Amino acid sequence: MRNALCLLFVALMSTGCIKKIALNSMADALSGSTGGSFTQDDDLEFVGDALPFALKTMEAISEQTPKHVGLKETLCSGTTQYAMVYVKWPADQLRYDDYSGYETGIARTKKFLDRSERFCMAALELKHEGFAERIYSDTDALMAEMDEDDVLLLYWTGATWLARISISKDDMEAIGQLPFAATLMERALVLDEDWGKGALHDMMVLLEPNSPMPGGLDRAREHFERAVELSNGTLASPYVSLGTSVSYSEQKKDEFVELMEKALEVDPLASPEDQLANLYAQAQARFYLDHLDDLFLE
Repeated sequence: MRNALCLLFVALMSTGCIKKIALNSMADALSGSTGGSFTQDDDLEFVGDALPFALKTMEAISEQTPKHVGLKETLCSGTTQYAMVYVKWPADQLRYDDYSGYETGIARTKKFLDRSERFCMAALELKHEGFAERIYSDTDALMAEMDEDDVLLLYWTGATWLARISISKDDMEAIGQLPFAATLMERALVLDEDWGKGALHDMMVLLEPNSPMPGGLDRAREHFERAVELSNGTLASPYVSLGTSVSYSEQKKDEFVELMEKALEVDPLASPEDQLANLYAQAQARFYLDHLDDLFLE
């Protein structure tokens, strides 16, 4: 009887600990869940229907496991991807026919990106105390502390900021973050340039044309070549990035068309783990080819 009472006492005293262990185990399992079966799926709409529930579940568990970096990393990347693919992209498709609907979608995109930024910064703050303040006041020293383990967060935080800036042309506070977003991308590129099969170079294709330094368009083309090389031509995104950032700005219609067609030639299954990303990039390419008259002046 005494032994039974002791076991009961231990069990009761351990309930909080067991709950914490269970929540952390669940957080471990959910971390990275926006990859795997999500990224390898062949149905953009199906994944879009599933993501909100997955993200909300992770948010609820994140509140109970405030120091779980991995879960916040996943929420950082997952929320940004949801914002861009399932909120902004549908809005973009309304731009030429329903501008009011487009503006509504962009306003909603901003809210999701702000939400994503909170998770990105929370994860970085856990890994590097004071990050949220030091990124503005002690940038160089902070970047020097970063290592290869930080590349994922540097990329997604930078991507979130850049996306927010790109749809906030009248928001000077957002525009003022451009140098810091660029710094995150540049540091990640130094640490691991082939991360994500050239994803960092792909992002630089979009970033360089907006750089205050001369030669941005030429540098963008160099990053494009490297992105294609690192992906072995299995990703459609670099072609779309170069077309929309460089060919469009230079009004080179023939080059633009050629790049979109090359994006469509990529076999989505050539890189199964990137199947969803390829389907998204190819959906963009088809849309742009259907709206050439809206994009280019004769």
